Amino acid sequence: MKEIVSDEETLGGAPRLAGTRIGVLHVYEQYQGGETPEAIASKYDGISVADVHHALAYVFDNPERIRQLQNDCGKTIEEIRERRPVDPDEYKKSA
Repeated sequence: MKEIVSDEETLGGAPRLAGTRIGVLHVYEQYQGGETPEAIASKYDGISVADVHHALAYVFDNPERIRQLQNDCGKTIEEIRERRPVDPDEYKKSA
């Protein structure tokens, strides 16, 4: 089972599965979206169902840290939108 690690050089310091760029928040969001741990693990080379469970356990054991990560992600998205608003007509052309 992969360790949960965090360093500023990868994912901005967000906790992730060691040896990957798969953040625990990303795993959690997929799980919250209705995906099973088996389905999540099958999407990525090199992670197991046990790794997914370990990432989810980290999330449930660290709710304050996860809320902070979610808030930070939301702020980043808003900052990007403010810098480059989406033109609905442009979006329709690319879809």
